[in-house]
This record gives sequence, C-alpha cells and structure tokens, in this order.
Amino acid sequence: MEAIVHDPAGAVIGLDFDGTLSPIVPDPAQAVIHPKAPGVLAELGARVGAVAIVTGRPPATALALGPGLADVPGLVVLGHYGFERWEDGRVSAPPPPPGVPNAEAELPLLLESLGVQGVRIEDKGRAVAVHTRRSPDPEGALAALREPLAKLADKHGLVIEPGRMVLELRPPGMDKGHALGLFLTEREARSVMFVGDDLGDLAAFDAVRASGLPGVTVCSGSTEVTALAERADLVVDGPDGVVRLLEELVSAITRS
Repeated sequence: MEAIVHDPAGAVIGLDFDGTLSPIVPDPAQAVIHPKAPGVLAELGARVGAVAIVTGRPPATALALGPGLADVPGLVVLGHYGFERWEDGRVSAPPPPPGVPNAEAELPLLLESLGVQGVRIEDKGRAVAVHTRRSPDPEGALAALREPLAKLADKHGLVIEPGRMVLELRPPGMDKGHALGLFLTEREARSVMFVGDDLGDLAAFDAVRASGLPGVTVCSGSTEVTALAERADLVVDGPDGVVRLLEELVSAITRS
C-alpha cells in the first residue's frame, strides 16, 4: 500500500464488481453499486494512474448498474473477464463465440431433465450463467448442476467459471488474471492493488504477485467464500469495507 500512496501516478487499482463494489443480491439484474462507490472511485481516479473494473459482466451492464461510474476519470471496464473493454465511452471486443448461444439453447431442457428447481439462467452475451441462489436448496442445486454443466460446456468448447451460487459457461483463453496482467503491462504500472470477493478473482490475485510489482490483494469478505480470504493480504467487510478502504486510500494519497 505504501508504494501506491507515495507514487499514485504509477498505481493501478483493479476491482471486481459484484460482491466488491455491489452487494450480492438474489437476482443479479437487481444489483446496484454501493452508493458511495462512484464518488470515491472518482476521487481515486483523479489521483492514481488507472482504475480498472475487472468483471464477468458485460461492461455495459456494469455501467448500467453503477450510475456515475462512466464519470470516473480514466476508468476502464474489462468485462467478460477481459474479452470486452470499455474506455472513453466506447466498447471494443472480438466477435462473440458461437458456443455460448448453442449451450444456452440447451440449458432449459437440461435443467428440466435434472429436476432442479428455482434456478435462473442469465444471458451475459459472451457467457451464460446459471444461478442457484433462489433455489430451495442453493448449495444442493449447485452440486447437482456442476457435472452436467461441465459436460455441456465441454461439448460447446466452453469452460465453467464457478462463483457464489452460480456456474458460468464462458469461452476459454481469458480470465481476470490474464486481463489484469495485460493491463498492468500496457499502463507500465509501478504498483497495483486488486480487490475481489469470489473464486474468479484468485487469478487476479495471482497476477498481482506474478507482476513483480509492489502490490496488495484485498478480499471483500463473506461467509460464502473463504478461499479468497485465505490468499488475501487484507480482508475487509464486504462492499462497505471496500468503500471505507478506498476512502482511506484517497485520504492517505491526499496527505502524502
């Protein structure tokens, strides 16, 4: 953290969205960013080299669920684990993979055949997610779906990304660690912090350490995921704790 405070112009601050900047909710479409997050990110963005949101959501969705994010100075949104990029009001991305819509078309019949109740399919454009949080038995539904969805993903050339009561089918070849590592190189970063809450953020933690830069990994803590907390340099209490940490970082940079 000291390297960020003493040389903020060389710092990259990376953050996940769901569970980090936004509380986890039963319906992902109803998620909303922490009310203080856009303001503190704007203050941070004016002081550091770059602020990057690295998320499994499409950039447009993250921005829609985070009013005010588009005004954060220098913000970059690396969506779909880095396959899509929003910067300066524009989205760039390669063509969408055909395996995703093909797998999504098979999902309703597969779920019906398994008799799993209360699950929700989320079309994410370049990925498709199956959420079990609304099921009468979320953990049991997740366990029952893991192998069948892995087979479906493999059939269509996709991979499974596990998360908090969700299994996501997405294209291989990119993850949060790869996306963050490329961004650090691009920006010639001299220090880095990454904040996340879920298993998909472990790759970004690894990228922080592999970069060789002064860095800090932060877990937005929850009772649902412990693996991240075990690997983090610092654990805070959910999105409220993330916002407080960012506020403290802004204050420390301002005083230095």
